[in-house]
Amino acid sequence: MLIEQRYWTATGGWKNEGTLCLDGKASLLLVFASTSILDNRSLMDEVRRQYPGTPLVGCSTAGEICGISVRDNSMVVTAIRFEHTTLKLVKTSIAEAGDSLKAGTQLAQTLAHGQLQHVLVLSDGLQVNGTELAQGLRTNLPDTVAVTGGLAGDGANFKRTLVCADAETGEGVIAAVGFYGTRLKVAYGSLGGWDSFGAQRLITRSHGNILYELDGRSALALYKEYLGEHAEGLPATGLLFPLALRVGENDDDLVRTVLSVNENEQSMTFAGDMPEGSYARLMKANFDRLIDGAAGAAHSISAAIPNPQLALLISCVGRKLVLKQRVEEEVESVRDVLGKDPVLAGFYSYGEICPQSATTHCALHNQTMPITTYTES
Repeated sequence: MLIEQRYWTATGGWKNEGTLCLDGKASLLLVFASTSILDNRSLMDEVRRQYPGTPLVGCSTAGEICGISVRDNSMVVTAIRFEHTTLKLVKTSIAEAGDSLKAGTQLAQTLAHGQLQHVLVLSDGLQVNGTELAQGLRTNLPDTVAVTGGLAGDGANFKRTLVCADAETGEGVIAAVGFYGTRLKVAYGSLGGWDSFGAQRLITRSHGNILYELDGRSALALYKEYLGEHAEGLPATGLLFPLALRVGENDDDLVRTVLSVNENEQSMTFAGDMPEGSYARLMKANFDRLIDGAAGAAHSISAAIPNPQLALLISCVGRKLVLKQRVEEEVESVRDVLGKDPVLAGFYSYGEICPQSATTHCALHNQTMPITTYTES
């Protein structure tokens, strides 16, 4: 596997991250950029000219990761040439979140054949119900195939997210890449680092990813009580106070982030399902634990498959807003664990898709930093 990286900014133009080694010939391009830059047709055409005929997949972000740097309003292009792995890029689009399960099912059924080893999925971040998308994927793929990826971002704006899959760049798009071949080794890990506080509350009224009531009270009114002065900045300030969701007694907590609020209905829309009968509890940031969580995920990967060649980092926009000027510390902690050799690429997202615990069944997470490493033997 050979990899090279470039990044573009309005002030500096194109710059190389490391040594260029592919001479324009690659198997896959990963492109992460801010919404406005990804919308720049001439810039995207320039990327395609640099790597003619190469499949391209990417999304808008809430921050771009290139090496140990985290930038805003940039474009990061990671070009990969596989020697023993074949790829299949598929895409679909949805009109509304109610189609998310169907979209995941369709993508999985298209990819599930032959020597499928792994699936990378990049999805619209606002129109898609991430829980249903993950369900459609995991129930239609072999148990041995893991899915990792994330939901596109739009900074802290929550207005418009984009996904590109070859020639198509648009809203409501979901793209997936299937990796085939026995010589590809994939490892993944995900940890959070948030602290729970306050009472655990029963979800008494919800519909899909829309939450109406906790313990029979307005969920939005209760949430605002906890947030105090931060409530004025919703939904963006909700990223600082996610909810821990527990569906069953023996299940690990999933973290859910607010995407929007509806004052008229007194409801809150989350990136994934908030099922009635489950329990939710407010969470707050712990700076050191957030960084330790990223390092812990890297340690679990390194133990499984040492010396990776590529590490894909997809972290939550909420972590970035909390860490602020310390945001690069969580990326640096991954570098410290994985070493200087692997190429680091990724983005800050509106939701992360990764297997939960040690299983290969993917789930939607928020406020985590899943890491996926790729190595060809």
